[in-house]
Amino acid sequence: MPRPRKPASPFRYFNSSPEVIRLVVMMYVRYPLSLRNVEDLLFERGIDICHETVRLWWNRFGPLFAGDIRRQRVSRMRGFRHWRWHLDEMYVKINGEMVYLWRAVDHEGEILESYVTKTRDKAAALRFMKKALKRHGSPEAITTDGLRSYRAAMKELGNEDKQEIGRWANNRCENSHLSFRRRERAMLRFRQMKALQKFASVHANVHNHFALERHLIDRQTYRQRRSAALAEWQSLMA
Repeated sequence: MPRPRKPASPFRYFNSSPEVIRLVVMMYVRYPLSLRNVEDLLFERGIDICHETVRLWWNRFGPLFAGDIRRQRVSRMRGFRHWRWHLDEMYVKINGEMVYLWRAVDHEGEILESYVTKTRDKAAALRFMKKALKRHGSPEAITTDGLRSYRAAMKELGNEDKQEIGRWANNRCENSHLSFRRRERAMLRFRQMKALQKFASVHANVHNHFALERHLIDRQTYRQRRSAALAEWQSLMA
């Protein structure tokens, strides 16, 4: 009987250690740092790499790490049906052209889905909601703003009775845009829709992983959660 093969390591063609690559990706995606900021901070710690290496590593490994985090969370939360989702869209400029970043956030403030479109109509809302429902299942209630595209899309999906609209009811999703806006300013905006979609998806999952709600817990609990999150990050793609 042939011996089962081990999956090939994604780090096998790189001279740097996986620990350094994970550190670089975490610093660039998690914090509002530019490529050259990461290069300078690593040089201070004795790691001499080029800023283009930082770009290469986050493009190569960022989606892999984010996908691993997302799969683990989806498998844990798939059977949970008492979700309350918050949907909202934000505008992002790409070379002077306005595009829209649709986001779904749950009642705990974790970003479930990010989707980029050129329009803000029923078709775009329908594609976004189908993608979120297919990956995460059906929530108990969906809170949106007054955009009519949401109601039209939900009517076609047959779950318009779950929609909730109210003043300040969607602040959970509005506040989730702040961390992405800080990253957008540090990166001096985006040049392509593809790059925006890729970074938004990676940033959302990394942000979820390190969102420890420090304002709701005591210091000791926060330190334990932070250590657990870092240990789990260091074991990604091991």
